[in-house]
Amino acid sequence: MTQLGRTYRGVTVDQRRAERRERLLLAALAEFTSTGYRATKIADLCSRAGVSTRNFYEEFDGKEQVLLELHARINQLALDRVRAELADLADAGAPTRIGRLVDAFVGAVTTDPRLPRLNYVEAVGVSAALEAQHQEWVGRWADFIEAEAGRAAEDGLAPRRDYRLTAIAVVGAVTGLLREWQAHDPPYPVAAVAEEIKGMTLAAITRGAPGPRAH
Repeated sequence: MTQLGRTYRGVTVDQRRAERRERLLLAALAEFTSTGYRATKIADLCSRAGVSTRNFYEEFDGKEQVLLELHARINQLALDRVRAELADLADAGAPTRIGRLVDAFVGAVTTDPRLPRLNYVEAVGVSAALEAQHQEWVGRWADFIEAEAGRAAEDGLAPRRDYRLTAIAVVGAVTGLLREWQAHDPPYPVAAVAEEIKGMTLAAITRGAPGPRAH
């Protein structure tokens, strides 16, 4: 039997490693958003996760790699929720689509206040690699918003124009709003945050749209 197939108490080596990796990621989420990324030591992560430093380095090159994975996971979680919502919105108009998609996004990233803190506070300015990954996700979210703007333009609800800068501006505004949400004590109501994002996004997309003709 190979090492990969070997079991201990019914659990394979791969399963144990996956479970250990997940414990380290959860420990990192807790430490990075309480102690702070820069102040957190690898020994702190290992202690919280109940693993050795040798186990840590079997999974990660260092704590920056952990932060990169958490940052990507949080974005992917939100994107998966938004894409799942699209399945029911094929024939919906822009206001309905944007409203439902914003609700899905905000619901995903506010389920735990640590998620926006990690992505929009702790992951900022850490390294060139984090900045590159952040910009990649800004681009992916901007693509999404740009596509919705184009759809609204096709439906006659928005002017036909280049929406790239608008989409990037909306992503930046949403990031800032969620940063404030996680920092405010007590937190702003999630529903109020979602409504603000909906109104802002619709206003940005429909800016310059022709109004109803006078009779």
